[in-house]
Amino acid sequence: MTDTPPPAPHAPYGTPDTPRLAVRGEATLEVDPEIARIGITVSARGTDRATALDDLTRRNAAALDLVKSYGDAVEKLETGTFSISPELTRHGRGEKIRSYHGRVHLTAELGDFTALGELATRLADLELTQVDGPWWALRPDSPAHAEARRQAVREAVQRAREYAAALDTGLAALVELADLGAEHETPYGGGPGSLRMAYAPAMDAEGAGAPVLDLEPQRQTVRAEVNARFTMTPPRL
Repeated sequence: MTDTPPPAPHAPYGTPDTPRLAVRGEATLEVDPEIARIGITVSARGTDRATALDDLTRRNAAALDLVKSYGDAVEKLETGTFSISPELTRHGRGEKIRSYHGRVHLTAELGDFTALGELATRLADLELTQVDGPWWALRPDSPAHAEARRQAVREAVQRAREYAAALDTGLAALVELADLGAEHETPYGGGPGSLRMAYAPAMDAEGAGAPVLDLEPQRQTVRAEVNARFTMTPPRL
């Protein structure tokens, strides 16, 4: 019995009978963010370690309780790093501990941007609490990613058809479709969005203006790129 020889490999650049066409498809979308993250740093300082730890524990609990009070508006709450370190005196003989510094870093992720503005303001009003951000982003399963990929593929097909039409011929088959990495947005949407601090006319008990934080969501850029290779019907040149 004679073995059937394997089919000849396709030429990488096509042949006169099976010309190949390689194109790139690209798509860029500008969409509204879906989530926002803020960083929360709670600090404490005391002349002895026990006092610093007690104050840090109390302030960390207050920040956590405040964030958790927003319920489903907060999609994720995580504790990052914790540190407590002594500060030494700069002058005099020998090393003496002047005070202790403690810090706890938290990260909160919200999908409700109305709650985000209010929460950021209330957190910033807590004792020795720093708020950073927000960092805007899309969810990993956002429909925007799939839509960008679809548009990139459609553009590749359209571009290939235009090249084939320029030769008075048409596409025969798709040979390869290569994803170059559909999403290229930077983590957290590329950095903090636009923050604007205003002061409301409402007054507190002592007559001071109460700060109101106005957050403007930063639109996200979603990109998709594909390489596509087609075969064409041999043109008459």
